[in-house]
Amino acid sequence: MFNDIGPLELVTLIVLAVLIFGPEKLPKVIQDVTRTIRKIRDFSESAKQDIRQELGPEFKDFEFEDLNPKTFIRKQLDNDDLGLKEIRNGFDLKKEMAEVTDAVHGRDTDPSPSPAAPGGRVDMTKKPGTPAADDRPPFDMDAT
Repeated sequence: MFNDIGPLELVTLIVLAVLIFGPEKLPKVIQDVTRTIRKIRDFSESAKQDIRQELGPEFKDFEFEDLNPKTFIRKQLDNDDLGLKEIRNGFDLKKEMAEVTDAVHGRDTDPSPSPAAPGGRVDMTKKPGTPAADDRPPFDMDAT
């Protein structure tokens, strides 16, 4: 709850509490605050139990922390049923980036199979040959 309070801030809060409430009333105030916090926690836990009972047995694994979108997404991405781990492990980002870099710079990385071969890749780095003089592209009147 107070994970980000440092030692200097804690000492400052104690000194302020002693100055505001006085040394004789401070123990009573601390007891009242802790009692109130306990009551709030008990109320929260009983509300959670009531909701779980009303939802029924099909929601026995329901956690209220799952209502947080970040927690829900993280839990779903770690789910093995989707097969996302295999996809993530099968994807080599460094290799893909190297191929893209080589393609941009016009370097030929490895001889790839012909485009007509099954499972082959089309080499997009090779420049098409210049067309012959009488081999013109089709002319489209509507496009101009």
